[in-house]
Amino acid sequence: MESRKAEISRVTKETDITISLDIDGKGNGSINTGIGFFDHMLNSVARHGFFDLTISADGDLEVDPHHTIEDVGISLGQCIKDALGEKKRIKRYGSCILPMDEALVLCAIDLSGRAYLNYDVPLTVPMLGTLQTEMVEEFFRALAYQVGMNLHIKLLDGKNNHHIVEGVFKAFAKALDEATLVDDRIEDVLSTKGSLD
Repeated sequence: MESRKAEISRVTKETDITISLDIDGKGNGSINTGIGFFDHMLNSVARHGFFDLTISADGDLEVDPHHTIEDVGISLGQCIKDALGEKKRIKRYGSCILPMDEALVLCAIDLSGRAYLNYDVPLTVPMLGTLQTEMVEEFFRALAYQVGMNLHIKLLDGKNNHHIVEGVFKAFAKALDEATLVDDRIEDVLSTKGSLD
């Protein structure tokens, strides 16, 4: 199987971001965005998705974490898209219902080439550490639109915002891991159209 790795550098007046990704990794993460809780969540994506993921982000945090979080989503989405290439022989679909203590989160993915986010995760606090909770949705929107994935994330149950958001990131990791798995029964791409673009 060909190597499924990618590296992205994105420099704007607001952020300077470098990301490397190995889809077929061991779950090793090295994350530094300057936003502690966000780093913790991205490390969870690496660990629970079995991705090797390195992210270095220097953003205008003195203004607001918004630009950093959104631009990491854009850059990580580009990395995932580049690493998957033509998406030959991948399962395409992945889903997970993940328990995190009292919280229960559903995540479903279709690597169809068509971007769509359906995000239904009500939260009751504005911040988790220095992460604005409204930015969780913005991160996944930026990522989904860069990859070209249908991404559905829904809170089924839960009260603790930390548990809910952690469940969201872990469920995403597990669903993406499943969707990117190679299936030997698939000879080209899993589509009647013959492409996933």
